[in-house]
Parts: sequence; structure tokens; C-alpha cells
Amino acid sequence: MQIIPVIDLKGGQVVHAVRGERKAYQAIDRHSGLTRSTTLAGVVADFLSLFPFQTFYIADLDAITGVGSHGDAIDKLCARFPAIEFWIDNGQDLTAEALRYDNQTVVIGTESQTGNPTPVNDDGILSLDFKNGAAVGHPDWFGRSDYWPKRVIAMTLQKVGTQTGPDFALLTHLRKTSPQTHFIAAGGIRGYDDLCQLSGLGIQSALVATALHSGALDSAALQTLQAKKYPGKPGYF
Repeated sequence: MQIIPVIDLKGGQVVHAVRGERKAYQAIDRHSGLTRSTTLAGVVADFLSLFPFQTFYIADLDAITGVGSHGDAIDKLCARFPAIEFWIDNGQDLTAEALRYDNQTVVIGTESQTGNPTPVNDDGILSLDFKNGAAVGHPDWFGRSDYWPKRVIAMTLQKVGTQTGPDFALLTHLRKTSPQTHFIAAGGIRGYDDLCQLSGLGIQSALVATALHSGALDSAALQTLQAKKYPGKPGYF
């Protein structure tokens, strides 16, 4: 199980994402026991003080909604940490130019795609976006597993930031639909027990934010999980 911290950017600062209701997002320092910073570099540094994560997911919400971009700040961060992989969700579609740094990986979110679906290159990551029980995006993204790359995020937006538990039913369905796909759980993860249950379902990775900021997953828990499975391989459990 790979734990991937999530950072949401809006209006020049890191924000606390809840249920996909982006207009109501507030600065992360108002909701975090981990960081007092609201800058991208500061929050990443505080995450790394907790644990040596090897991958981060960054959602540029201004770019996704078409009101701006945090591209320069993201590029500076990627240049500063060349050994870390950064998954970048900035609303781009399949026809957009490649990202600028070798340690950046593009996330194709179904909510942002305006054209007809086509297969996603295995170098990228597809995010299957769901909200309130409905798929967000063209139906073929969800019904055509032959369009999926090797890595696919199951993003349950209404669970983000709620710590109400992952959508186990959805993840079980996706695993049955495409057993060979590396699925990444996103939304609602409360802590250790949820991660164990996800692992039991064959889910190999999870996007996590609130459980890290709240301390539900602290340094000791992360170290314990690592020692049980893959000692010496930071970021994997």
C-alpha cells in the first residue's frame, strides 16, 4: 500500500478540501495539526518531516476550474525535489502539452475532459471522478476499461475531507471490472484500519490528506505500517 499525500491549491494557498465543494474550501492551517503553513513548499516540507513520502498528488484547483494557475509554484517545487514524483492534476486534457519536469506525472481527470474519450497513455494516470453516487464525465471513461492506463484513481469527491471511510463498494466493483489495473483509492480514508481493508481488496495505493493533517495517521503509525510490509522502502506499506 502506497500512501500519497494530497495537496489542494486554490487562490495561491494550500486549502482543506471537503466534499468537492470548492467555493467553501478554507486555508489548510485552520484545519491541520501538522502544518501552520499555507504555502505549497511549506506544506510539503511539513509532510516530509512526518515521513519520507516518495510521491505527492497536487490538485491545482484554479487551473481545473479555469480561473488561474499555480504552475510556477509547482514547477519550482518539482525542481527542488527531483527525487520525488509529483502527480499533477491541473485540468488538462489528453491533447495538452507534456509537463515540464521528469518527476511530474499528468493526472487526467474525467470531470475536466471535454472531448470524446480515447485511451490514456500508460505514462499518465486517469482519475475516474464520482460525486454523490454519479460518475462525472463522459460515460465511456467509466465503461471502457480499455481506455484506462495502468494506474487509475477512484476519486469519490463527496467523501473527500470527511473521514467517513472509503467507498469500498465502488473499489470492489472496479477491481472486479479490471483486476490488472493499479487502482488508487481517494476520499474518506480514516486511518490504519481503512488502509488494511483496502489492502485486503487488492487496492495498492491511497490518496490521503485529512487523516495525515488530523494525526489519525501519525509518524509512528506510518513507520509501523512500513516495518510490517516493506522495510527499507519509504512510502510503501
